[in-house]
Amino acid sequence: MWKYIIKRLLWMIPVLLGISIVIFTIMYFCPGDPAASILGNSATPAAIAEKRAEMGLDQPYMVRLLSYLNQVFLHFDLGDSYFQNQSVMSGILYRLPYTATIAFICILLQIVIGTPLGITAAVHQNGLADRICMVIALAGVSIPGFWLAMMLVLFFAVKLGWLPPYGVGGLQYFILPCVANAFAGIASQARQTRSSMLEVIRSDYIVTARAKGLSEREILYKHALPNALIPIITVVGNGMGMMLGGTVVIESVFSIPGIGMYTTSAINNRDYPIVMGGVLFLGALFSLIMLLVDVIYAYVDPRIKAQYEGQQKSWRRRKKANG
Repeated sequence: MWKYIIKRLLWMIPVLLGISIVIFTIMYFCPGDPAASILGNSATPAAIAEKRAEMGLDQPYMVRLLSYLNQVFLHFDLGDSYFQNQSVMSGILYRLPYTATIAFICILLQIVIGTPLGITAAVHQNGLADRICMVIALAGVSIPGFWLAMMLVLFFAVKLGWLPPYGVGGLQYFILPCVANAFAGIASQARQTRSSMLEVIRSDYIVTARAKGLSEREILYKHALPNALIPIITVVGNGMGMMLGGTVVIESVFSIPGIGMYTTSAINNRDYPIVMGGVLFLGALFSLIMLLVDVIYAYVDPRIKAQYEGQQKSWRRRKKANG
């Protein structure tokens, strides 16, 4: 199992390399001049050209790309902000707790609400409960997160005054952002859980369990749900990535000083090192989450763990034979 984890960690290198190249290319061809933004509207063309040379922005594409890749992958340095007197990594780590809090609460809501909705819909297939759950799921995948966020602010913050409309503080400040960000994930979780549970509860061993007189609760939670977990766990892992990506919009709407708002503000200011560093950091975080999902597969389904162990034993036999 450890060899598989190390192999997956090594595969993260080309993934992050690809992310770095793509985001650098987008930023390179993106309109706007950071040097002009720093110097202001009153700057002369000569001053702007001198500032571009000082920042290395006058170099060709390949020279700047190779320099950036060398800086990130050989020196583990995301660079310094053009406008703030601090490194990009320190800025990201300072804002990480806000983004992590939102993502954790959102994924918790997705699991705690979406999974029971899906199970209820599967148990009452084509019934009223199924239709209600699927209407909620359809609304979740159809409503844009930013629109839902603004409607929640308008109703619960402006009209009713129950919750704060923006900023950070106690737990109440995270309710509206997390609900807005988690709604789509809850819908996806409910739909996948329903589909997986329907496939499992039609199996022969479930019919046999009913014939033996087991209660429906025991059949559902001891026999059906464990065998339906693999697709459900996959949705949870993808949902975590979706929650991290959604924070870029949600944090801007609710003025939460997380990585998402940090990156969005940098886009508006042409602060390219922050944009590239933020995207790369979130990409690395999502890759680690998907690795964790694969490891959880092995502990949920013994067949997958046996497959990993079988691959390792086969590798040892080939190594011994070649040695």
